[in-house]
Amino acid sequence: MEVIIRPGDTLSYFSSLFRLPLNLIVDSNPNINPDKLNAADKIQLPGYVTVPYTIKEGDNFSKIAAAKKLSVDTLLLLNQNKDEDQLIVGETIFVPEKMVTPFTTSKSPCDYKSLVKLINNFIRVYPFIAVNTIGSSVLGNPIQEIKIGKGAKKVHMNASFHANEWITTMVLMSMVNKYLLSLTNGGLMKGIQAIHLYNEVELSIVPMVNPDGVDLVLNGPRSNLRENVMEINEGSDDFIHWKANINGIDLNNQFPANWNICKKNKQKKAPAPRDFPGDAPLTEPEAVAMVDLAKNNSFDCVIAFHTQGEEFYWGYEGFEPSESENLAKEFESVSGYHAIRYVNSHAGYKDWFIQEFKRPGFTLELGKGINPLPLSQFPQILKCAEGIFLAALNH
Repeated sequence: MEVIIRPGDTLSYFSSLFRLPLNLIVDSNPNINPDKLNAADKIQLPGYVTVPYTIKEGDNFSKIAAAKKLSVDTLLLLNQNKDEDQLIVGETIFVPEKMVTPFTTSKSPCDYKSLVKLINNFIRVYPFIAVNTIGSSVLGNPIQEIKIGKGAKKVHMNASFHANEWITTMVLMSMVNKYLLSLTNGGLMKGIQAIHLYNEVELSIVPMVNPDGVDLVLNGPRSNLRENVMEINEGSDDFIHWKANINGIDLNNQFPANWNICKKNKQKKAPAPRDFPGDAPLTEPEAVAMVDLAKNNSFDCVIAFHTQGEEFYWGYEGFEPSESENLAKEFESVSGYHAIRYVNSHAGYKDWFIQEFKRPGFTLELGKGINPLPLSQFPQILKCAEGIFLAALNH
């Protein structure tokens, strides 16, 4: 919500007036010097939107504020061109409204267009977040990263490496939305003060690593791609089980962690809906973007959200540090998922991260069944994932 500074206003006053943590206001206005506010400058207040209100007979700011459980000065701030003693019946003023409901939904699948809309809503209402484009997909869709928090500890989470695992994007974005709501409403997340996490942790989120693949599964192919992807799909126009990117390469088999072993073990020797690791590691722009992201940041922990199995993998070839086991035990406790140290698998993102940086990395297999998992599982999946989400931030 945008407001215009008046003479004498301070960010501390706005913090008190709107019951917002001061550092969220400061972080929402990176180009404003909090010690030198200028009258008529515009600033952003996170967690609020403005809604129109039509003046009725007998209305005044005090009456409206009381009905809305607001301070009168919030109305004066938003309606500086109005004289409260001369309100006209039928005219419109603006009233601040605090966001208390999430933008996310579990009623329908989240394709790339829906994700972009959701991210834009986050930017609009929670301007203390940062959104960066870390690369592009094969078809040129920007791969976006959301950053939340200013702490020294850095945690990264990602979803939808695999196209038919699109429910992971919904789960991750739902948890992020709850986190943002808790920050601006002063709430607790399973007994933890959200603002404490914000101050201690910098959270990096890539909610959809494989946007082209997700759109193929949910919406079918673009007309100019139909012939190519149907050929990869052995002539079928049913793409519901497609895992790969649009080139028919499994993005989670693209990383230089014993890629040659992965290549040898895979039955697929050409582009396919799943399990083809490519002709070399890091041939795909989505995989390159994820490598560059990790190399350009000093993540303390990486968590990749996948489906299915109600288990997670936390080791790789003995490169994992001792703290990984402690985290794994905590994740197991809060989620009910089974912790597995080693599996006969290579070239995955968490494999490469552990090998490259010797830091904790995890692959979560959310839910149970046949991918894509049905939305009916969403509430239970979310419940288990939330425990891991918070444990990773609070560990």
